[in-house]
Amino acid sequence: MDYTDDLGKLKIIKNGVETECDILFTFTCEELGKNYIGYTDGTISKNGRKNIYVNSYDPILGFKQLEDVKTKAEMDMIQDVLKQIDQDEGGI
Repeated sequence: MDYTDDLGKLKIIKNGVETECDILFTFTCEELGKNYIGYTDGTISKNGRKNIYVNSYDPILGFKQLEDVKTKAEMDMIQDVLKQIDQDEGGI
């Protein structure tokens, strides 16, 4: 599974407010047949690390229509990818 980083910015609407987020990485999971994007709004969690959000997306539509992670299999796979990126990069 390959991932790409340093992709720029993403604008999302949270609670009716437009928020600019930094895109951290994208990756494709061939097993599930989906593409994913990881991004942050720059906020910090209680454990002192960046809040990172991951959604699936359709590569034809781009990042304009993000989909929520819907299954435990997806969530488990995403956790594995985040751990791998954290190890490769020395922390996201």
